[in-house]
Amino acid sequence: MGAKLGGGGGGKYTVAQNSDINVTPFVDVMLVLLIIFMVSIPAATVSIKLDLPPAKAPPTNEKKPDPVFISIMGPEDIYIGPQKTSMDRLIGDVAAALRVTDPNTPLSDQRILVRGDKDIKYEDFVKVINELQQNGYLKIGLINEDIE
Repeated sequence: MGAKLGGGGGGKYTVAQNSDINVTPFVDVMLVLLIIFMVSIPAATVSIKLDLPPAKAPPTNEKKPDPVFISIMGPEDIYIGPQKTSMDRLIGDVAAALRVTDPNTPLSDQRILVRGDKDIKYEDFVKVINELQQNGYLKIGLINEDIE
């Protein structure tokens, strides 16, 4: 706080309180901050050159092969498409069905979609998924059907 010397009220040597805010230090700090930001902003906008490959549209004439559908209706009631199979013959039948849909693509790169009946046990469903994964089929999708 500042002091005011002289003025009305008291005697010649009385000191009165000044209640006005001294804004000079505040303005000094703000100007210093303004200069710091003005100097640092051009350094922050330096661009980095990236070598990106050119964008190209995917070929439209290329058609992906249809996936193989596996339906699990019960522990020993498994269908690959319309053909019935069992857990013992599952991998051989899946490989045969995949060769029919696209013989050029490796078997592990082809898509398999699995759906389960609403009444089967989770254990039976997971056995089929595990059997497929253990034999190298990693592109497995799950199909959910609405239950009304």
